Amino acid sequence: MDFNFKKYHNRSINAASNEERAAINQELKNYYASLNKEEQHDFNTQLQTFLAREVGRLKTDYEAIKGNMK
Repeated sequence: MDFNFKKYHNRSINAASNEERAAINQELKNYYASLNKEEQHDFNTQLQTFLAREVGRLKTDYEAIKGNMK
């Protein structure tokens, strides 16, 4: 099963308020709670991969911007 973390990430980034962001996070927590143990393991593995990729992308973007400011 493939989980679409980008969808939740984009919704959270574009949330109009902290309350909306909290509701999106709760939705994701509820979804996780509904999964069986094997699906939770897959979810966690895919989430770690997604986060590592996003952090790497942000680092690359930051370094490119920082390099252009010199």
